[in-house]
Amino acid sequence: MSEPRRPLDDLLLYRLSRLLAVGGSMVIRLCEGRFGITRREWRLLATLASRGELSSSQLAEHAQLDRARTSKAVGSMVAKGLLSRVHPAGDRRQVLLGLTARGQAVYDQLFPLVTQINAELMAALDADAVARLDDALRRLQARAERMAGEADLPKADRGRRGG
Repeated sequence: MSEPRRPLDDLLLYRLSRLLAVGGSMVIRLCEGRFGITRREWRLLATLASRGELSSSQLAEHAQLDRARTSKAVGSMVAKGLLSRVHPAGDRRQVLLGLTARGQAVYDQLFPLVTQINAELMAALDADAVARLDDALRRLQARAERMAGEADLPKADRGRRGG
């Protein structure tokens, strides 16, 4: 006899994905519709605003994006005048990425709107529930990072097969 089927709604990652899809769609609409940037560009903009100048590799790591996607987004953001590439004094090999005045202005306008969406979402919980959720998310993040570091899983074939 086989086990009864369980709905996807029993899975934490599925539920978090659905929450992000619904709640995040409002942020995406703000980013794209009002500010002309993608969700990925917003993530990079916010990372640089909070951490200061970073190399492309550091930016990818802090934003938890792969280097290729980060590089593509950086190129787009430089073209839009949101980011600058700066060589530290005496080192022409290294390039640091930073916000331009325009990039900082977009961040300064968009961050309060994203904060408001988050606050309205969190208003569904009382202060005690917020504290418990914060603690649970911190523990889940730590566990996921440990699991990912220990996992021996195959990588996806992204269509890079030889002819």
